[in-house]
Amino acid sequence: MASLSELLTPFNGARLIEWFEDLTELWHDTAPIKPNDISSPKGLTQWIHYKNFVVWHLEELVRNENSSNQDIVDAEKTIDVHNMKRLAAIEQMDIWIDNLLQAADVTPQADAPVNSETPGSIVDRLSILVLKIFHMQKYLLDKSLDENHRKPLSLKIHILQEQRDDLARAIDRLLLDIRQGKKRHKVYRQFKIYNDPSFHRAHYSD
Repeated sequence: MASLSELLTPFNGARLIEWFEDLTELWHDTAPIKPNDISSPKGLTQWIHYKNFVVWHLEELVRNENSSNQDIVDAEKTIDVHNMKRLAAIEQMDIWIDNLLQAADVTPQADAPVNSETPGSIVDRLSILVLKIFHMQKYLLDKSLDENHRKPLSLKIHILQEQRDDLARAIDRLLLDIRQGKKRHKVYRQFKIYNDPSFHRAHYSD
């Protein structure tokens, strides 16, 4: 039987970065591909990246000055749906990890703190950073870009790469601390009133 560390291997920081980079490059050459199974760790990570990929390009449409008002309204509505499903996937990823820890009978130390960010949230942030770096690097290849823009853009890319690597180390450290009982894993529920049909606008106020 696989060990707990082996079962959590799909959430290794370096592997996640490589996986998201491969998907990003592939999907720009072809089209974004939905995973067949979103119950597995790999399927969930691909699903989260798929949602971020689609939302990124919808936001580009929203910012395009040539987009019609109707296109913008439609895009914003679609973005809301994708983000809702992305948040649900983040929660599901944390639930998967929680179930795995319970099955392995991992008990946190009595004074173990809860991390301010869950593994699922870090995976989501890594996905977004990979997309951001990819598009900045693509823009940097534009031959019409002058040196006044190229130099600060290169610096931004370097900073983002550093932040990406920091996040990769952070998820590795967090999962190690959780396995050793030094950190307490907790699932944060993504409750939303606006997508609950049992609520009506008249039932609550801002």
